[in-house]
Amino acid sequence: MGSAIIGWGGALPDRVVTNDDFAQRLDTSDAWITERTGIRERRMGGTTAGLATAAGRAVLESAGLTGADVDLLIVATTTPDQTLPAVSSSVHHALGLSGGGFDLNAACAGFGYSLAVADALVSSGHRRVLLIGAETLSRHTDMEDRSTAILFGDGAAGVLLESRPGRELVLASDLGVDGSAVPILYSDLGGKIHMDGREVFRRAVRIEIQSITKVLDQAGVDAKEIALFVPHQANLRIIEAVNERMGFDLDRTAIVLDRTGNTSAASIPLALAEAADAGRLEDGDLVLLSGFGAGMTWASVVLRWGTGG
Repeated sequence: MGSAIIGWGGALPDRVVTNDDFAQRLDTSDAWITERTGIRERRMGGTTAGLATAAGRAVLESAGLTGADVDLLIVATTTPDQTLPAVSSSVHHALGLSGGGFDLNAACAGFGYSLAVADALVSSGHRRVLLIGAETLSRHTDMEDRSTAILFGDGAAGVLLESRPGRELVLASDLGVDGSAVPILYSDLGGKIHMDGREVFRRAVRIEIQSITKVLDQAGVDAKEIALFVPHQANLRIIEAVNERMGFDLDRTAIVLDRTGNTSAASIPLALAEAADAGRLEDGDLVLLSGFGAGMTWASVVLRWGTGG
């Protein structure tokens, strides 16, 4: 039993924070931030469960289904509202879902991890799995730290997987973690995000290229066959460096970070949902997702878009 993505959608807080807003109180400017990150504005506010619920409703509406039609929920997040219970408990109740639910924390690689897990669970018997990436990183960011305050935003987005006989959604996945990199990007319980930006940049480019190369080889796919590349939306310079090395054009790349900033596990599904809404994907298209995050985690997935009837 295979699977297909039959619905998608996202949700962002109402509050828009521009680069000029930071320039009014920090030693920075719109030009400085845009040149180094590609980010022009980001959204802030809300709770992780609230944003995940709103995104879940958008996904269900896209699929033309109700919560009762879903038998499993996965929420990818590194910013839960409470130590316990899981964010998925609140979202599951609010959406009126059936079956079970759990959270998965693989930082900014969380959506890729969760997609591989969701696809396997559908293949093993679940009929429909709702997967949502949701984050409220602004609550964990030191707004007086110029190096991190400008980077992160809040948001949520997701997809709905449905079982389809003979349909292969995930052609290959590469999941990894290197715990020796924990000190370069972390947030202690109750604390703020600490990041060695240069080292994260250096490792992210290297790891993402290695992971993408591996997953393309596993899928038996050439980079030229990828219709859409959906990278983690952390930094435009990282995306450009990976694109140059792998031969991806920007017109084949989904980018939303200029309006959302880095939304961790929500960034890839936000970019994917926008691309799908814009009609950039056709049935049978090969799509590459690739993300990296604290841990240092990484996840690359090659999937075939479309419901397959």
